[in-house]
Amino acid sequence: MKPTQELQRPNIKTSLPGPKALEIINADAQYVTPSYPRPDYKLVADTAAGVWITDPDGNVFLDCNAGVAVCSTGHCHPEVVAAIQKQVGELIHLCGTDFFYRHMPEAGKKLNEIVPIDGPTKTHFANSGAEAIETALKLAMFHTRRQKFISFFGSFHGRTLGALSLTSSKKAQRLGFMRQALDVVHIPYPNRFRHFATDMPSDEDTVSRDVIKWIENRLFQTTTPPEEVAGIILEAVQGEGGYVPAPKAFVKELRRICDENGIMLIVDEVQSGMGRTGKMFALDHHEGVKADIVCMAKGLGSGMPIGACTARADIMDWHKGAHASTFGGNPVALTAALKTIELLEGGLVENSREVGGYLEAGLRRLMEKYDCIGDVRGMGMMLGVEFVTDKETLKPDAELRDRIEYACYERGLIILGCGSNSIRWSPPLILTKENVDVALEIFEEAITASV
Repeated sequence: MKPTQELQRPNIKTSLPGPKALEIINADAQYVTPSYPRPDYKLVADTAAGVWITDPDGNVFLDCNAGVAVCSTGHCHPEVVAAIQKQVGELIHLCGTDFFYRHMPEAGKKLNEIVPIDGPTKTHFANSGAEAIETALKLAMFHTRRQKFISFFGSFHGRTLGALSLTSSKKAQRLGFMRQALDVVHIPYPNRFRHFATDMPSDEDTVSRDVIKWIENRLFQTTTPPEEVAGIILEAVQGEGGYVPAPKAFVKELRRICDENGIMLIVDEVQSGMGRTGKMFALDHHEGVKADIVCMAKGLGSGMPIGACTARADIMDWHKGAHASTFGGNPVALTAALKTIELLEGGLVENSREVGGYLEAGLRRLMEKYDCIGDVRGMGMMLGVEFVTDKETLKPDAELRDRIEYACYERGLIILGCGSNSIRWSPPLILTKENVDVALEIFEEAITASV
């Protein structure tokens, strides 16, 4: 069921998970890989519409996660559904790497208009964020004829072997997979709330300066000569690492370093793109800074599996057969992406900025009220809340974060952790201020019940 006009809040009818949901969970344990990193709570979705998810037992949840920032236009947006249904009746698949159809150039042209890259671009279409990253890695190596990459601690770029070489947000992602597939060195991410040297707050200029010095005075002078670096991979807002925005001064300096050394600046917008931060891309918050290569996925297709790697046209200079994908750029997925971008430009990016600001203000009021909230950060509807034992030591409190996450689920609010001790807010971009009021009320109840 979907809440009526009168019922604009979650409706929990059974114990959680309910009996029908439990049957699905048990079958999943029997037949599905145990490698999926599911949280402690067990949400089973049956139907969804807008910001509401209904489980098989009729329990209704307010979704402030959007399938990990994927359902950007909300669940089953009627215009997206209509576009998909029409396309399914016309052409489902033909393999765009061998043949032609209008959807690829149409989507490529649209991305050329909106991506934060100077000059003409070209796009390779994929099926996921990890595939988009793999494309960027291959392209940077081919174009520069170099093999080394620089990534950041706390980063997440995917779990395929090439992308996994960049990823460093959790031990579990790498445990058991031995050596890196690629030559990647990791450096601290400029987190103003936790300076890498002290694990305590700093200012953006200081932490930016110290990471830039790490690159230029340490890496470039020892293990990683700049003339051997193909690319630096940046999340303008670090996702799985805790929803941490990169300081403006740092991003500007990173662009300078790449320009001076012929290094590709690869910006991972898989989680932060498509209106999530109140602008179409997180890099758009950094005036005057453009990427060489941009990777997208998640919110690009409103739930359809699609990824894209867009690069300067002069960089995407590889030969026929160098890179392709049987399903990448599927007509149905591209139709969803084009409709998604239309809806984003038609008001959802602005709603992300406005309602996201309203949500952030409410979270900041809670931070003033509760000592267990150490930091609230982010932009638009990409907001992180970091939990600590107290305001003096700022010691991370992962157990409290987990209890609060579960307590929200019990009350019908769906949120998800990120980093070691943070909760991410990544709701559908159709979220209203009325939805925010309900979500904040439940969130505060969960905090008071968990401390």
